[in-house]
Amino acid sequence: MKRKSLAELWSAVNNSALSQPISILKGVGKATTEALEELGISTLEDVLFTFPTRHEDFRLKDLTMTEHNERVTVEGRIESEPTVLYMGRKSRLQVKVLTGRHLIKAVFFNQPYLKAKLIPGELVSISGKWDKGRQVIQASAHHLGPRTDTHDFEPVYSLKGRVTQKVFRRLLTQAFELTRDDLVDPLPASVRESYRLPDLYHALQAIHFPEDAEQTKHARRRFVYEELLQFQLKMQALKKLRKEANVGRSVSYDQLLITSFIKSLPYELTGAQKRAVDEILRDLRAPYQMNRLLQGDVGSGKTVVAAISLVAAYSAGMQGAIMAPTEILAEQHANAFYEWFAPLGIQVALLTGSTKTKARRQILEGLQTGKIDVVIGTHALIQPDVQFQNLGVVVTDEQHRFGVEQRRVLKQKGLEPDVLFMTATPIPRTLAITAFGEMDVTIVDEMPAGRKPIETYWMKEQQLPALLARLKKELDAGRQAYVICPLIEESDKLDLQNVLEIYHQLQSYYEPQYKVELMHGKLPSDEKDQVMRRFAENESQILVSTTVVEVGVNIPNATFMMIFDAERFGLAQLHQLRGRVGRGDQQSYCVLIADPKTEVGKERMTSMTETTDGFALAEKDLELRGPGDFFGRKQSGMPEFKVADLVHDYRALQTAREDAEKLVDSSYFWESEEWAAYRSALEKSGILEGQRID
Repeated sequence: MKRKSLAELWSAVNNSALSQPISILKGVGKATTEALEELGISTLEDVLFTFPTRHEDFRLKDLTMTEHNERVTVEGRIESEPTVLYMGRKSRLQVKVLTGRHLIKAVFFNQPYLKAKLIPGELVSISGKWDKGRQVIQASAHHLGPRTDTHDFEPVYSLKGRVTQKVFRRLLTQAFELTRDDLVDPLPASVRESYRLPDLYHALQAIHFPEDAEQTKHARRRFVYEELLQFQLKMQALKKLRKEANVGRSVSYDQLLITSFIKSLPYELTGAQKRAVDEILRDLRAPYQMNRLLQGDVGSGKTVVAAISLVAAYSAGMQGAIMAPTEILAEQHANAFYEWFAPLGIQVALLTGSTKTKARRQILEGLQTGKIDVVIGTHALIQPDVQFQNLGVVVTDEQHRFGVEQRRVLKQKGLEPDVLFMTATPIPRTLAITAFGEMDVTIVDEMPAGRKPIETYWMKEQQLPALLARLKKELDAGRQAYVICPLIEESDKLDLQNVLEIYHQLQSYYEPQYKVELMHGKLPSDEKDQVMRRFAENESQILVSTTVVEVGVNIPNATFMMIFDAERFGLAQLHQLRGRVGRGDQQSYCVLIADPKTEVGKERMTSMTETTDGFALAEKDLELRGPGDFFGRKQSGMPEFKVADLVHDYRALQTAREDAEKLVDSSYFWESEEWAAYRSALEKSGILEGQRID
């Protein structure tokens, strides 16, 4: 259990009483001290600010008013001898209890010792999950005899080993008594009054020793806001310092040329694209460096928005660069930009690892002399010999695919160029505000008119013969298809074997009439590119892939996708995969082959068939999986919060962000005594010394 940054805040204003070691508490010997320290608890402050993970409601409920799977506490008499069934090392104890008019079963897992204590005829209260259909309580707690000394509402902490709930509550009581007169609240009284938040003393009392759920709710509101405000102060201070440190340049672009370019497009911009363009142009006009994230669903038209920013740079006499994660995606961008920019006389070049030596030399010279206005490339753009005459705007496509250092190197090739990061991964607004808090975020959440929604179906594997016949109709019509198989780890031999079986099965079914190719993570990069290029040029008609097919690759002729074992993917990933089809004017289809065993898995499949809105699915994915798993466990940048929950505390996050923006822009925050604790916490974080959070 790690101490989070709130500790910096509280210790900034509270005296040494909180820093006393846990060994001063009664009953804390060497063994208990070691057990507590394993949980990250070594001082009285740590004890007080170890918050419950939940509160158990032990108020008695009427089973007729209780929903299926709801937690419930009932009181009744034991009506049968308890029985214990052993399954290896595990056990299941079962006893009948008469509560009111209901004769129910109570089941206790791995607690066989309770058999001697559960005596027929005795009064007992039992808490647990209610299975309405089977009339069973899966018990997690019980109390023998009348409930005279049991609280109706009790906190539950994340503990282990010899530190039990009872032991920890006893330590909490002592710690609270020893420090209660020394607690100083870092949150200004004006803020507490404005939001009707309890002070620190009463909030701690209510969260650890609550009388009812209402008390706990108000205490939690206070700690959630406080935690999110401190985090957002870091983000907004970082943004402010970056703007002040990187003064940047005001781009004096030609509005007439931009308007002319937009009118030359074969379609009208959507409302979302127009809003994005306005925000980017406003950034370019400002005298500080743009640092904006442009996120939008697959096919929402982010690339043309980026193109407009490059036209703006060109019209001001500056160069532009766009860096893509793969050669095929860079080539795709280059083809679009050649077509769009040729009528304006904008000179475009493509620079990748495959660029021949002579052509590369000419491109490098053109960038240095200013003859080339826009360059599109891969990591090749950040090589030391790539120099620009006047780089004004940098666009990074699928920015999460590049490391911090790679993005920094490209930015340094100009005199504080404006930077636009793009991603086709719809990120829930809460996570965008959190993970990219120091950036301005623009969302393109509208699809171009006339785009046909992808029809999505959920099928079982036994329906595969009918599905293969349906796919053949698409191939006969001249279309192409993706077949996706999960390979979560490259070392998973069973997964790889399954993939190869599917590949050979499709070969035997469709070849020689239609060419089937295989792509997986162990192929060398150049071989992957060749496989993808052959598919893009319709030299192969079915691509079996174990990896996420490159985000952004545009193959309009691919209209059919099959995803095997779809329940093993998250919603965001399934949506990304589905976005590889539906890029032309033909109707496209996505079939999820899945047999999920859990309710969450079934809900995921149903959600995919009900909507093609990536942002709606991203919110659902966040709800089902939580923020840690949304980005993946290795994703950096997502903070761990001690109290706040990004799924449910969105409004508090918005409020904290707005308050933090106002505070860091005001002299009062930086000078007043009442915000001193927050300034001290900022200093400890290193933000004020210009240290980065990446």
